[in-house]
Amino acid sequence: MKKITTGIVAHVDAGKTTLSEAMLYEAGNLRKLGRVDNGDAFLDTDNLEKKRGITIFSHEAQVKTDSLKLTLLDTPGHMDFVTQTESVLSVLDYAILVISAADGVTSYTKTLWNLLNRNQVPTFIFVNKMDSPDADKKKILTDIQGNLSDSSFDFSKIDDSLYENLATVNEDLLDEYLNKGELDQDEIRKMISQRQVFPVYFGSALKLNGIKEFIQGFEDWTEEEKYSDEFSARVFKISHDEQGNRLTWVKVLGGRLKAKTELLADEKIDQIRSYDGSKYEVLPEAHAGEIVTLTGLKTTYPGQGIETADKSNIIRPVLTYRLNPENNDIYACLDALKILEDEDSTLKLTWSQELQEIHLQVMGEIQLEILGQILFDRFNLDVTFDQGNILYKETINKPIEAVGHFEPLRHYSEAHFLLEPGEEGSGLIFDSQVSLETLAKNYQHQIMTALKSKTHLGVLIGAPITDMKITLINGKASNVHTVGGDFREATYRGVRQGLMEAKTMGYCKLLEPWYDFTLTIPADQVGRAINDIQRMNGEFEMPDGQTQFVSITGSAPVAEMRDYVNEVRSYTHGEGSLECVVSGYRPCHNSEEIISRGKYDPVSDFDNTPNSVFCAHGAGFTVTWDKVPEFAHLEYQYPLD
Repeated sequence: MKKITTGIVAHVDAGKTTLSEAMLYEAGNLRKLGRVDNGDAFLDTDNLEKKRGITIFSHEAQVKTDSLKLTLLDTPGHMDFVTQTESVLSVLDYAILVISAADGVTSYTKTLWNLLNRNQVPTFIFVNKMDSPDADKKKILTDIQGNLSDSSFDFSKIDDSLYENLATVNEDLLDEYLNKGELDQDEIRKMISQRQVFPVYFGSALKLNGIKEFIQGFEDWTEEEKYSDEFSARVFKISHDEQGNRLTWVKVLGGRLKAKTELLADEKIDQIRSYDGSKYEVLPEAHAGEIVTLTGLKTTYPGQGIETADKSNIIRPVLTYRLNPENNDIYACLDALKILEDEDSTLKLTWSQELQEIHLQVMGEIQLEILGQILFDRFNLDVTFDQGNILYKETINKPIEAVGHFEPLRHYSEAHFLLEPGEEGSGLIFDSQVSLETLAKNYQHQIMTALKSKTHLGVLIGAPITDMKITLINGKASNVHTVGGDFREATYRGVRQGLMEAKTMGYCKLLEPWYDFTLTIPADQVGRAINDIQRMNGEFEMPDGQTQFVSITGSAPVAEMRDYVNEVRSYTHGEGSLECVVSGYRPCHNSEEIISRGKYDPVSDFDNTPNSVFCAHGAGFTVTWDKVPEFAHLEYQYPLD
């Protein structure tokens, strides 16, 4: 039996869970066909999902035929939960991208497509809701080929027309087809697995149209992965069961895994479970290619590689909110949110002991709304949230050398770094160019650990820094006085010192998140919409041709467009719609205003000081960041201009 792990991804309301239900039913794995709107869908197991009729958490089911065992991972469809979807992509053999015939390729569909491409996941496309009155098969296929890949072909009928299309993808296949008049099916499977070709199927999941053909397509056109005998695995989800047991969801990427073994340092697996909806069976061991759930582990996290590389998400939260505990104990709220932060990698928690405040970073208001409901349902905490702020970030646009020195009495460390601008979306990258003869391995390890363990803040408004490479280029220790923690202090102070130098030179840059949007409005409202987009400092493209409704695509700052959907509903009298997808960070359109409003004083931020400590006459003394180059014990390799 061929074993394949697949995940279903889609824009919200495209019919993703309905397709999962239909596949389970047609394969004979369900006796009764459930429905999302009735709250009895097999994969919407959570009460909150049943109540709202949407998928909020990823779930697992087993689709089994005589020749295929398909482990099916259903994922959330709303943009606010996209990082859960992104984590699932890292463990898939194949993906199913569901597109609604009524909506076509949306902005969020393109986001999902880009994530599938980044993770190099072979993809089958199912066009759902073909029973809708204006569904046009030819038009939809053209839309897919134009916006996703021109190598997307209709596989619902295997004939000469399909072979001719496939032959155009590869010159060797073209020669084969011209000579033989047919194509080798193994070659077709290979092209699909290598993302050279994307099979497209059409149907209606609710009416069970095209479902058997789609399952048969998976049997015919997929290849089983070949795995190593060496054990490795990847974590893609953390959750808790009804008894409060912490569950680590993994895919075994090689070898096998037995229960009661020590998987991580001082952490032993209690149980290995295989889930099918809300039910599970306990297994004595798991083999390569299987999706299983482990109990007993406390420090795992989504994207973690076990005996293999980690895979981190590229999509990050862009909004911040403050929690109002109302009549609840703030520490009870903090404990509950730490559990939810453990489960959801999009949720970022900041606790201020001094202010007794909890701040949250989230993707959007839907996630915040769901979060409030979960706090009430699971932890009996009825809380509210203050209006959120935009999560800005900072970077630099030119290289600069940074120095940190820490030398109070009986301590010693000095570290030099090169701060360089990175590519857009690259985050923070750390490296070392220092030989072990210059600085011992254990000290370099302390520096790298310090760089990775802290959220480094910029000096414009105190926002996290990003898109920067920090390279250790020199360092000095004392055989007598350097002790543990000295290089951590030198590292933190050094990065901030370099940022202060960069600010003086005009090298610092404030970044803000941007949306990619699709605005669909009646044709007579186009003028109003264009004026609004220009007012919001956005960019846009007009479609060719005019119809009753016009779809405008473009980009705009999140700060300007985040509440615009309410305006659209108002001036179009409910006929218009706005879809926004976070596309990344760009230079802030009103940075001077934001910096002025923030009134951030980096020198007064004592938790992130740019100053260094030197020693003279048996006592330590503080040297301000601008004087550090004069006092540094090692020469600058990149002196200021």
